[in-house]
Amino acid sequence: MYWEAEIEQLPVGKLDKLQLDRLRQTLGRAVRSPFYRRQFAAAGVVAERLTHIEQIRSLPFTTKEDLRNHFPYGFLTVPKDGPVRLHCSSGTTGNPTVVFHDRHDLDSWANLVARSLFCAGIRPTDVFQNICGYGLFTGGLGFQYGAERLGALVIPAAAGNSRRQIKLMQDFGTTAVHAIPSYLFRLHGAFVELGLDPRRDTLLRHFVIGAEPHTEGQRRRIEELFGVRAFNSYGLSEMNGPGVAFECIEQRGLHIWEDCFVAEVIDPVTLDPLPEGEVGELVLTTLDRRAMPLLRYRTRDLTRILPGPCACGRSHRRIDRISGRSDDMLILKGCNIFPLQIEKVLMRFPEVGSNYLIVLQTRKDGDQMEIRVEVQKEWFTGNMEELEVLSRRIGHEVRDEILITPVIRLVEPGSLPQSEGKAVRVQDLRTFQEDL
Repeated sequence: MYWEAEIEQLPVGKLDKLQLDRLRQTLGRAVRSPFYRRQFAAAGVVAERLTHIEQIRSLPFTTKEDLRNHFPYGFLTVPKDGPVRLHCSSGTTGNPTVVFHDRHDLDSWANLVARSLFCAGIRPTDVFQNICGYGLFTGGLGFQYGAERLGALVIPAAAGNSRRQIKLMQDFGTTAVHAIPSYLFRLHGAFVELGLDPRRDTLLRHFVIGAEPHTEGQRRRIEELFGVRAFNSYGLSEMNGPGVAFECIEQRGLHIWEDCFVAEVIDPVTLDPLPEGEVGELVLTTLDRRAMPLLRYRTRDLTRILPGPCACGRSHRRIDRISGRSDDMLILKGCNIFPLQIEKVLMRFPEVGSNYLIVLQTRKDGDQMEIRVEVQKEWFTGNMEELEVLSRRIGHEVRDEILITPVIRLVEPGSLPQSEGKAVRVQDLRTFQEDL
């Protein structure tokens, strides 16, 4: 079943033609913005010269730094009274990144989220509890309007207050939930404190998880704890927010909605295009946004295009789950390390809990990595010999994965800091000295 069968099953050739037509229209809108007007003039960009969608590679890239440097209105393509909503980042490290939407943009966005939820098996008969921050963060309103467009009963629960979340689930018979993965482990802890089992004491059957990178092991743990199917969601505020790519019921990659986005994967160093199946940086172009279209936006997210068709029958290509960010890479003792590599190892151990923290510190003998790992309550018995054996096993497997020997520190469950938003997995406390 499909939300929009004609679009979702559009043959590849016709999908390419639709993308090309919409790309030309997007270029015609983008040139009205101060930023792209200068970019196009410098690069000699002419929309009419594009005859194949692959020629998108001739267009210049757009970066987060461009958005910050041209804050606030440098990318706006309509008069200032045209947009009806904006979303932006916190701006804690400088100018925030801001994205404007007109009414058409919001309508298109809501439809994409509805399509995404439908392809994951959520239906108008579901009760959808949105456990996510509202406001400038796109996840709250993005899923709110999308689930409403789908026709589901939406509970705008917002983030936090786990006991209230559980009461809402029981009072209104919640069947589907959207939340970030790290919070769901804290939510399960609240069920346990109340003497409840979500598999027995709720009607939950569908979870939508996203907004922070997570491994397949984390997803499987969530499914086992709650007795649900958990579907991976991908989005970023620069492209709208949620609804850029989504898992269907096959759960073999996330469909990029190619009627609204052109997806490329490039080598983040050489910027050369990569073929299907090779991991690189995802680059996205909007095709159905009017107030603030973006061209070849470098997301910094690492993934690959999955080859071959999906068994669900949708023709839109799929990306693999996000394996990290090119700007999240840690360099330690000459080795390139991504935090998700470490999480992947930790999730192999049933003794390990859901929370961990990677701490990088400078010692007399050089930089050191310490991994603080919460252990499941039933395993944290105080038996030092057992804990030492577990610590050595974890350290050995992490070393095999990242080629660095870390210090493993096992801690009690609930002892590591917890964030109300996205989980903080790395503390870099190293002291860097410039060469004299």
